[in-house]
Amino acid sequence: MASEDLIELKFRLADGTDIGPSKYSPATTVASLKGKILAQWPKEKENGPKTINDVKLINAGKILENNRTLAESRVPVGELPGGVITMHVVVRPPLSDKISDKLHNDSSEKACCSCSIL
Repeated sequence: MASEDLIELKFRLADGTDIGPSKYSPATTVASLKGKILAQWPKEKENGPKTINDVKLINAGKILENNRTLAESRVPVGELPGGVITMHVVVRPPLSDKISDKLHNDSSEKACCSCSIL
């Protein structure tokens, strides 16, 4: 594949730091991009993603779907000669045990109901 066909991407984290830039084929899936982000995630950052499902990639205001390729996600191929496309990375924070326990306990308390007929 010619180098002109490759898409140069960098991934912007919430704190403004970047991963990349690197070049990818238009046939690269979003899931594989997320895997590369996990592998390159800065070790010093707290609350990093554990799986690709914890990561959302946003390009041009759209959340990219895991099963789609860059070409199918309408990433502008060749529209920016020599330009780098920045995708934003959003990490779903993991629920702490206290929060998940509280949600479970609250749901069991609210399971009852009462009715008044006047």
